[in-house]
Amino acid sequence: MDASDLSHDSPAVGTGFFEIPGNPAPDDARAGFLTARDGRKIRYALFDTRVRPLKGTVILLAGRNECIEKYFETIGDLAARGFAVATLDWRGQGASDRLLRNPAKGYVEDFQDYVLDLEQFFAEIVLPDCRGPFSVLGHSTGGLVALLASPAMINRIQRMVLCVPLLALAGFPLPMTSVRRVSAFLYSLGLGTIYLGRGPRPRETPPFEGNVLTSDPARYRRNALIYETHPGLAVGGPTVAWIHAACRASERVQQPEFLARMRIPILLIAAGADAVVSTPAIEAYARRLKTASVLTIDGARHEILQEADFFREQLLAAFDAFVPGGEW
Repeated sequence: MDASDLSHDSPAVGTGFFEIPGNPAPDDARAGFLTARDGRKIRYALFDTRVRPLKGTVILLAGRNECIEKYFETIGDLAARGFAVATLDWRGQGASDRLLRNPAKGYVEDFQDYVLDLEQFFAEIVLPDCRGPFSVLGHSTGGLVALLASPAMINRIQRMVLCVPLLALAGFPLPMTSVRRVSAFLYSLGLGTIYLGRGPRPRETPPFEGNVLTSDPARYRRNALIYETHPGLAVGGPTVAWIHAACRASERVQQPEFLARMRIPILLIAAGADAVVSTPAIEAYARRLKTASVLTIDGARHEILQEADFFREQLLAAFDAFVPGGEW
């Protein structure tokens, strides 16, 4: 499924974006599609900044079941700091092509597919059209993809800020190794496309009270309205195949031989009240990775970039200190 297939959905005329009141596309923006090696259409967007001097370009990597529109506010924050932004919808979500007949299922065969899409995006779109230096800001799944890609990006990316990278699940009754074994068994039975953990997206957005993503009611409602207005951008729960791929990717980036190949300076941001991704796993990973440091933002929930100002400002201050722009 691509943007033209979104049921009773259409982007705002001339923008290529799916807007809602209170969440307009930033100025100086354009969206497009690249054709991946397997023929899938991957939506991307580039956002310029009028602030000078230009500090470079941030490659923004979203999490699972997120879309470009969810990050308009963050893109504006980066533009105000003098950064251009390049971002994309991962295959299988947002307005990029879906991978199953049922477009609501979160699915991918291998996280390496995400890495290959990112590398193609960088080579075909970012390098020709964006000014360096280049840095990465990733969230959750996007953080894990960035870690997977980092050995091949040593001479391209100067620094990475990875918010709550998906290294292990929080509060899950089984460790990731057991989750991998269970998902591998189900996958071997031909059940890779069934939901695992959560099912279809509910018809109505769950109430703010009790959500584990953000403590900010206004941002929670804004994000819900994006998907209520443009339901074709959303996906439901992850499938067996997606979970199995995530487990294998998490194990790979934690292997000693993989850690030894990582050279890019990385700031890992953990959320002290994260009920989705394991904060202790992120802190332990930082201790093993020589090029990494970690900041835990006490009280923050999983979606730190969608959190209350008190938490977002801590993250942005850390970003400012770590990614000053220009020549490092």
